[in-house]
Amino acid sequence: MLMLRNASTQILKQVVRHRTTDASLILERSINRVQLLGRVGQDPVMRQVEGRNPVTIFSMATNEMWRSGEGEPTSTGDVSQKTTWHRISVFKPGLRDVAYQYVKKGSRILVEGKLDYGEYMDKNNVRRQATTIIADNIVFLSENLQDQ
Repeated sequence: MLMLRNASTQILKQVVRHRTTDASLILERSINRVQLLGRVGQDPVMRQVEGRNPVTIFSMATNEMWRSGEGEPTSTGDVSQKTTWHRISVFKPGLRDVAYQYVKKGSRILVEGKLDYGEYMDKNNVRRQATTIIADNIVFLSENLQDQ
């Protein structure tokens, strides 16, 4: 009797585990979130592809700086800098129009959004990969070039 009870308990646990796994896959949450703080590299352009909503697009630069020999007791190495360029796309109707009107080259902004990966054909008919930040929030940190 004890053996039968253990066997039925094991079967019940497997059924519950199987159902829980299936349900957790459906209810599982994930995060695709990006925050960038930097400067706008070009004035925005608004594009519209046939049958789709318009999109405002601009580039943004972020900088990373480090000193060679960092982590050593006396860091006297050269300072190096790497600039990374990001493509920002704004689809959200209100934000898209605000970005088009107020984002300007050289402005310091904070962009929040998500990463998106895609492909496109360039003018030479070569397939290219593109990484884009789909913005859902923009915080303006400088109003004009004098504030920078």
